Amino acid sequence: MRFACLGSGSKGNAWLVERGTTRVLLDCGFGLREMAMRLIRLGIEPAAVTAILISHEHSDHARGAARFSAKYGCDVWLTAGSGMALENQGGLPERTRRVDSHTAFSVGDLEFQPFPVPHDAREPVQYVVSDGARRWGLLTDAGHVTEHMVAMLGDCDALALECNHDVDRLRRGGYPASLKTRILGRYGHLDNRAAAELLGRLVTTKLQHVVAAHLSEENNTPELARGALAGAMACEPDWIGVADQSQGIDWRTIV
Repeated sequence: MRFACLGSGSKGNAWLVERGTTRVLLDCGFGLREMAMRLIRLGIEPAAVTAILISHEHSDHARGAARFSAKYGCDVWLTAGSGMALENQGGLPERTRRVDSHTAFSVGDLEFQPFPVPHDAREPVQYVVSDGARRWGLLTDAGHVTEHMVAMLGDCDALALECNHDVDRLRRGGYPASLKTRILGRYGHLDNRAAAELLGRLVTTKLQHVVAAHLSEENNTPELARGALAGAMACEPDWIGVADQSQGIDWRTIV
């Protein structure tokens, strides 16, 4: 099994996980042309995508799903709450499959275990993906860490964790007060320190990859995110990957 990121941040998010001929997008937050370009950059033709999983309805995660699904004929999996929100926004894909936030399901050679997260969306979830031997956990867009999140991510071989902001930089920065309050709130986004504390609660000896994700371009830096996660791992900062907005991150294989 391997995974990659097409781009991660407030302007658009999409991840790709692959085993054999099964290729699944987790979120589709770029327009149709941009999604195709970023997939081809990873060596994947858009028509080879098996399915799309949407974590929640915010545009930086879901804006491209309906058009991509219609053009390339793949199903879109999402919770009932996310589906209702997209329908109200006029952007519900025609080919949808429903996700129960506590029930695993399979797409091709991969199993997806959703888990609910605290975020200001209708019914947001994140995922642990398994090929039967290895597990990759993806966690972004969560305002605080719950015990259920810790339990779900506790036995993974690779992780991508939200490091949205540095709290001091956000507080000093130029965002409106209302936006700062939203980001810092219990249904906003995880900061570097919170992500590191989460990582510190997990067994890390089997982790092959740790990637910092969903970094704010204004309120964080790759160096700060790497440093926070490296401190929790007791490893060199360069070992920590960073998925950025423009390039994402290249393929990482879990062996």
